[in-house]
Amino acid sequence: MPLALNRAVEAGMKPYLLMLCGAFAFSLMGIFTHAAARVFDWQVIALARSGTALVLALALATAAGTPLVFLRPRTLWIRSIAGSLSVLCNFFALAHMNVADALALTNMFPVWIAVLSWPVLGRVPGKDVWLSVGCAMAGVALMLKPTGEGGLGTLLAATGSVTSAVALMGLHRLRHIAANAVVVHFSAVSVVILTGLWLIVPATRPLQTLPDQLLSDGWLLLGVGLGATVGQLMLTKAFAVGAPARVSIVALSQVVFAMVIESLLWQRTYDPMTLTGILMVLGPTGWMLLRRPLREESAE
Repeated sequence: MPLALNRAVEAGMKPYLLMLCGAFAFSLMGIFTHAAARVFDWQVIALARSGTALVLALALATAAGTPLVFLRPRTLWIRSIAGSLSVLCNFFALAHMNVADALALTNMFPVWIAVLSWPVLGRVPGKDVWLSVGCAMAGVALMLKPTGEGGLGTLLAATGSVTSAVALMGLHRLRHIAANAVVVHFSAVSVVILTGLWLIVPATRPLQTLPDQLLSDGWLLLGVGLGATVGQLMLTKAFAVGAPARVSIVALSQVVFAMVIESLLWQRTYDPMTLTGILMVLGPTGWMLLRRPLREESAE
């Protein structure tokens, strides 16, 4: 009987342990991104992340004989473009902000899913949704600080959470397409968009120095790609075997991991205003996840 009970506990804990590992991997991705930003342009870092995902997803799809999709359906393009914009916004934020702050902002997408359910799903948000939005926005304002320090990064991180919500809301309509094919399409679109942006927006570092930078500090980009890939794999497995709402709550632990790692590596300290802002962003996010599980949103 005790053995059976232990097995039941282990099975019940599995999705949360998987998500905890995924959250740690995502926090490491953020740390590697912030460190790499001292050497590489943020566009290069984002390209490394999307390029790694594209190569791995394409290899897995080829090995499994998964048919790839391109032109149809339209929802796939919406998901890929919205997801690509999220990558763009999130990696700019991670490169220019403290990692914990950026992760707190980019992970408030459940609040926007609740808001977007009105025009997309026909669900009118209740008072709890609007209160959550107001609280989260007040938290963003606190994190901006009166001086406006890190303003563009903060605003782009918040914008990235909106585009993440759009991307996630489209996923349930793509159930008939293999996950590998969806990831390949998204990663390919992301690589094209980021490459175009790199050509349009002037780089802050000369392109001629890139080969030398890759030789000396390319391991940082490898860390970004591996952290993102491992995190995505753990997240996918956790969502497959656990309740999405509760698993998503565990995913917020990446902010705590990032705070601890930043304190250890870079001796970062947190003033009361920043801590209050982070809590005001994470609080409504957790509330929305518990009140409006992602599975319920997807089922409608």
